[in-house]
Amino acid sequence: MQPLQSVTGMNDILPAESARWRRLEQNWHETCRRYGFGEVRTPLCEYTELFVRSVGETTDIVEKEMYTFPDRNERSLTLRPEGTASAVRAYLHGAAGTEPLARWYYLGAMFRGERPQKGRYRQFHQVGAEVYGDAGPGVDAEVVDLAYRYVASLGVAKFEVRINSLGSGDTRTRYRDALVAYYGPMREKLSKESQRRLDTNPLRIVDSKSPEDVALRAGAPALTEHLADDDKRHFDAVLAILDRMGTPVVIDPTIVRGLDYYTRTIFELKDTSGALGAQDTLGGGGRYDNLVEELGGRSTPGIGFALGCERLLIASTALDAPIEPSAAIIAIARAEDVAVQAEALSIARELRTAGVTVHVDTRFGKADRQFRHADRVGARAGVVLGSAEIANGTLGLKDLARKEQRSIARADVVREVRALLSSPTDVARGTAD
Repeated sequence: MQPLQSVTGMNDILPAESARWRRLEQNWHETCRRYGFGEVRTPLCEYTELFVRSVGETTDIVEKEMYTFPDRNERSLTLRPEGTASAVRAYLHGAAGTEPLARWYYLGAMFRGERPQKGRYRQFHQVGAEVYGDAGPGVDAEVVDLAYRYVASLGVAKFEVRINSLGSGDTRTRYRDALVAYYGPMREKLSKESQRRLDTNPLRIVDSKSPEDVALRAGAPALTEHLADDDKRHFDAVLAILDRMGTPVVIDPTIVRGLDYYTRTIFELKDTSGALGAQDTLGGGGRYDNLVEELGGRSTPGIGFALGCERLLIASTALDAPIEPSAAIIAIARAEDVAVQAEALSIARELRTAGVTVHVDTRFGKADRQFRHADRVGARAGVVLGSAEIANGTLGLKDLARKEQRSIARADVVREVRALLSSPTDVARGTAD
């Protein structure tokens, strides 16, 4: 029988990788705490109409990528493809009446039925932040700064924030009409996907990566040409505040974002090192001042962003850390020698209670195999015991890096192990014997 495989594009995160994930997540919690954001946790699954109404019927996500299925009552459900819609739904039902200004952050799994490739998966993870109830340019700048500072803190050496404005009111409609007027006569020269988008979502032609579309872009109308005066003043204020904060951004008129709910300020974070190849967008977001109302709430301004964790992990250079100093219990006992095994686990519990990480190979095999296990897990200290040590009230304490062993009193095990783990070593680790 063939072993079962994981679903294509949905990957396991094994212990060797999870330490980097924990550091990425802990950094996110700490960064958001410093900015005054509180954590929100939303379900993995929502009613499908939430995403159709918020993300947009003509977007790639809704048309081609969502994991949608009926429940037992034939109500259509969808695994969340992005975090903003769920956060807005949670705000409407849990906080809209009590938190006129809400600053939330989240992290978790998202799902899209895309073609898997480096940095692009069918189950992927995002960190994100949302603010409700503030229409001013200051919050736009602060949200952009939050995204920038977090990515910088991960050691992503080469990246930039690209920013643009979609305007508000009928700006998007005017710009859409201008694009249709420009690209319409040259429809046959566009890529097949952009030919389709010309009728459904022409803004996506602007950020298309297809060579045919890029070649035609030079004469295309710029979105900034269609901004109303209020929108231009708002965008200029965002840029001025970011400049005063020392947050570097690049104005990029080709950024339009692919979701229908965006208005005014939009931005993306791009890796410029080449580590991600074609999937160089670390994340992005923007303002969505109409979305709360469109989903049934009162008119409430909003802004937010999300970053892809898998892409951050590829681009990051600061998430690796030295192995935590730890101890291993080496119990020399026959299979039936329960007293030695019990004492070994009792010592392990005592050390763990004192804050020491302890590894025990509970198969209790030959000593050399236990030492090899200790070396594989990176233990620095080895606590060696057998029936003779139990009878004498002693233990063997071995420095596994220096391969030096001495006898200690059983009563001193916590103090002696802590002292060994805190001592420096300049000896290259080899297989213990």
